[in-house]
Amino acid sequence: MDISRSVIVITGAAQGLGQTMAMALAQKGATLALVDLNPEKLAQCQSACLENGSPNVATYLCNVADEAQVESTFAQIPKDLGGLNGLINNAGILRDGLLIKSSDQGLKKMSLQHWQSVIDVNLTGVFLCGREFALQAIEHKQNGCIINISSISRAGNMGQSNYSAAKAGVASLSVAWAKELARFGIRANSIAPGFIETDMTAQIQPEVLSKITANIPLRRMGQPQEIAHSVVYLLENEYMSGRIIEVDGGLRL
Repeated sequence: MDISRSVIVITGAAQGLGQTMAMALAQKGATLALVDLNPEKLAQCQSACLENGSPNVATYLCNVADEAQVESTFAQIPKDLGGLNGLINNAGILRDGLLIKSSDQGLKKMSLQHWQSVIDVNLTGVFLCGREFALQAIEHKQNGCIINISSISRAGNMGQSNYSAAKAGVASLSVAWAKELARFGIRANSIAPGFIETDMTAQIQPEVLSKITANIPLRRMGQPQEIAHSVVYLLENEYMSGRIIEVDGGLRL
């Protein structure tokens, strides 16, 4: 894929990994459709991308877990930007907690609300955006590439039943879509980051973060730019499809 001639959608684009990916693609000359629910940060990211080389950047307020909103947004993007070539399914949330937590106050269960909210955004949202992207790309007779952001937590991580289940599903979707959509010229892959320095990991207590880092073979956290680099690679390499790339400093050996 020639990124400089492509229209690429990024969900969860207003901050964190999504913003870094957007900046990296802007520098490559991509036309960008930035999707998020934070209008102020979306506007800031839009300005930064335009300043860093993108010829055109459009923003869309959309809840990726809402079918009607996703359908409307993805139908509008080709009208606004003239096409649809790439999708980075990056939007996600955390609602961590043990399945059953024991304390002096007794036993506490992970709530169905915390389970469902993560599944809705992190898995159903990926499904909805991937489906609508594929539909639009096929209808407009354009080749495409879907990149789903999974996690090494997909193998199962303590305190993350909801998140681990969703990220395992995301990785499986990439393989299924690679097989289903190849006949339309659409590829699908996943990136499974390890511990990356973002606002999300900055909330972890320093002593806990220190222990985590000590267990990473490379002895450091990953940088958002290293995930963005992997995104560029997957977009540009047109023989990569159906694969999950782990970017984790060797943590999941």
